[in-house]
Amino acid sequence: MNIQTISTTPFKRQKPGTSGLRKKVSIFKQPHYLENFVQSIVDSLENFKGKTIVIGGDGRYYNQIAIQTILKMAAANGFGQALVGQKGRLSTPAVSAIIRKYHAFGGIILSASHNPGGPDGDFGIKYNISNGGPAPEKITEAIYASSQKINEYHIIETADVDLEQLGETVVGDMKVEIIDPVADYAALMEQLFDFESIKALFQSGFTMRFDAMHAITGPYATLILEEKLGAPQGTVMNGIPLIDFGGGHPDPNLVSAHDLVDIMFGDNAPQFGAASDGDGDRNMILGQRFFVTPSDSLAILAANATLIPAYKDGLAGIARSMPTSEAADHVADALDIDYYETPTGWKFFGHLLDAGKVTLCGEESFGTGSNHLREKDGLWAVLFWLNILAARQQSVETIVREHWAKFGRNFYSRHDYEGVNKEAAELLMENLYSTFSDLPGKQFGSRIVEYCDDFSYIDPVDHSISQNQGMRIGFQDGSRIIYRLSGTGTEGATLRVYLEYYEEDIAKHHLDAQDALADLIKLADEIAGIKKYTGYDKPSVIT
Repeated sequence: MNIQTISTTPFKRQKPGTSGLRKKVSIFKQPHYLENFVQSIVDSLENFKGKTIVIGGDGRYYNQIAIQTILKMAAANGFGQALVGQKGRLSTPAVSAIIRKYHAFGGIILSASHNPGGPDGDFGIKYNISNGGPAPEKITEAIYASSQKINEYHIIETADVDLEQLGETVVGDMKVEIIDPVADYAALMEQLFDFESIKALFQSGFTMRFDAMHAITGPYATLILEEKLGAPQGTVMNGIPLIDFGGGHPDPNLVSAHDLVDIMFGDNAPQFGAASDGDGDRNMILGQRFFVTPSDSLAILAANATLIPAYKDGLAGIARSMPTSEAADHVADALDIDYYETPTGWKFFGHLLDAGKVTLCGEESFGTGSNHLREKDGLWAVLFWLNILAARQQSVETIVREHWAKFGRNFYSRHDYEGVNKEAAELLMENLYSTFSDLPGKQFGSRIVEYCDDFSYIDPVDHSISQNQGMRIGFQDGSRIIYRLSGTGTEGATLRVYLEYYEEDIAKHHLDAQDALADLIKLADEIAGIKKYTGYDKPSVIT
């Protein structure tokens, strides 16, 4: 076994964000760049010799090249086995499922999630631990520390592995098994949901469209929806994964998923629409000419959970990220179960799930999941909705409006300002924070500021502290404005502004969210000086 030890020097800014390291493909293609980060992952781990690692990605450009490097480095560093998705493909939820099913030591996921792909697009890599979830902060901090002092990495000089054919081979002393990327995940979904009732729903003439956005979920959705559940052929659109996502932006929102939106808001719209993202962990839910916000979706799944076989005995609790609306909190109160408010990033849900404190989790960024995995799961959410629709025999809009009538409506929206000059964005946040001492008790129109802070979180399981997680301004009437700089982009900065207003009056539930939030939208700019610092007259994306 020809193990080479290659001398190297650190790269600046190899710091993992909320979902690993994301950069332009051109940066990852620099000599030693990928290798440095992979070795830094390995150097942060203990007791992995002879253990199993799962490797796969969303199929974007550079995915297969990176996998060959990772396999050779895993073998050189002493891993005993690697489970690799055929063609190098595994959705992020599937990686989590496979780690858990086969008791793997961990996994490496190659994805930049909802970011664009292709030679000029983005690439990403992250490490998942043995529970199937993203590495917690103590590990990502160790990875970053290692990346800033690295001076060598280890790799085997050997031929590339054939990723096209299922079966076993070896790299050095490490066994490599190329596995069906869909089978284990599909089997898990059959255990969770009532497939027979969903089949009957489709047999009754129910119509839907699922937009895979030429990303990883195409094969998963085609097998589960069309083959196993009997949805008509063609239900899955843009179902062939492409290395550049067909030139599109694989982000399931009202702007990027325009093909689906045009269908669902057009004449003769199907009864149900859904989309997922680049790596399969996000979802967008639509009814006929009706959009369901991710925050409402989480609350509705929680309120209807006992209709689902896997959750028929009820929920232990609910967790949501801080910027996600408080809609799920109202459900938790009604069910008399605990709820938790965490920072953004799925890794913060892992301890709560492992400790049995919560069953469902969600983020406003189109991510929902449960204790079946330790990742958010786009197709799982779609199947959850289908199971509810089969059980209740009502439209998406009727289900949502009945939910609002029972629990009240949290008018909610996220405004994204993308590609903002990073220094200007940071100056905006610094200036905003400097005003916080003067804001409590100040009146803006009919609203009076009750509190403002930079959100921090104490993990109730391991008591670790996460600070500087987003600026919050809360008003006495319960409305909120939240400002965050996103860590998922690769160019400039993305300023996210979250706006929320709770309304009990059923007579006002029909209002458009942007109309209902109009005064908060204006106030958000007034307080933070968004236009002044960013130069933007309006957001890049509104959801």
